[in-house]
Amino acid sequence: MSSDQTASAPLWRVALVVIARDEAPRLARLLQSVRPWVDDMVVLDTGSRDATVAIAQDSGARVGHFRWCDDFSAARNAALDLAAADWHVIADADEWLEAGGPALAQLRHTRPDFVGRLEIHNHQGDQEVSSWLSRILPGPVRYQGFIHEQPRHALPVRTWPVTLGHDGYQANALRAKDGRNARLLSAALARAPADAYLWYQLGKDHDVYQRYGPAVQAFDQAERLLGATAAPGWLHDLVVRRLHALKRCKRHAEAIQQAERQLPQWSHSPDYLFAIGDLLLDWAADAPDLAPQLLPMMEEAWQGCLRLGEHPELEGAVHGRGSHLAATNLALLYDVMARPDDATRYRALARDLAMPQDAPEAGRFSCSGPERRPLE
Repeated sequence: MSSDQTASAPLWRVALVVIARDEAPRLARLLQSVRPWVDDMVVLDTGSRDATVAIAQDSGARVGHFRWCDDFSAARNAALDLAAADWHVIADADEWLEAGGPALAQLRHTRPDFVGRLEIHNHQGDQEVSSWLSRILPGPVRYQGFIHEQPRHALPVRTWPVTLGHDGYQANALRAKDGRNARLLSAALARAPADAYLWYQLGKDHDVYQRYGPAVQAFDQAERLLGATAAPGWLHDLVVRRLHALKRCKRHAEAIQQAERQLPQWSHSPDYLFAIGDLLLDWAADAPDLAPQLLPMMEEAWQGCLRLGEHPELEGAVHGRGSHLAATNLALLYDVMARPDDATRYRALARDLAMPQDAPEAGRFSCSGPERRPLE
């Protein structure tokens, strides 16, 4: 433990900060999971018509009120002003603390001179996807951007060993939000048409709602605008999603040409290799005459995933693509290729890899050691 992380009396006050509207079914889960580890909880209500306010108060949170104005930064910053703590832990109402409570408590003994980056563990149907966001902010840091807002600062960023679960991408939650973000993103891009991050987020919104053609166009525009600048962390999610969107558009040959050009940059990503295999599989199903040529390429892609293993530190990484999901696909592929011994072996491997590991993953990251990260 460093000199500013001691067992003495707490030096710094830690507050959970949430903005919420009509989140009665979910809010208590978040507040109850975080309450033991922080000194204060603030919920800024933006116009609820359900029991959100009462639930927040019953769970021990201070509640403020904000007139919604289609500006997430304005709401976030009003909530931060109300909290007025040394450390602010930012969470959404459809999230909850999965791991890392003691690390949150440790902030009481940690100088607030950096921004903390943590893992968001997204539960999306039968998939589990990792995102990495700066959610632990020193007191003075505020947000900018009225949609997909970002903390504005020039501080070092450290990965902090905290994981938030998130189920806001489940089907019922997506239906409730359909169209909202696309509308706000379009308005934001009208003001800032050269903002690559906003184009990426628009493409992601199109992809989530199965508007695959517009998704590809938005992703392409985001990458064009990046040009030769340093690759931001979200570029990994963009390139993997674009391969998926091109597949759904049945633009197989174009997607493979693009994948081959970019493979040297993403050869460390099991998600990228997995998406290539998935793309080839879809192409072979549509063009059976090409299957003899494509099947060995699928095998190499999914074998590459297993060689790489899991890389949850990559933005948008789907858990299992470097392990049991790749092994499962190989087993099915070997069935098609009439290689029953290999199919049996990889089916068993998939079962083994899917089993929970004895050592928890929550301790993978150190609380110390600054790192600078690009815009998320």
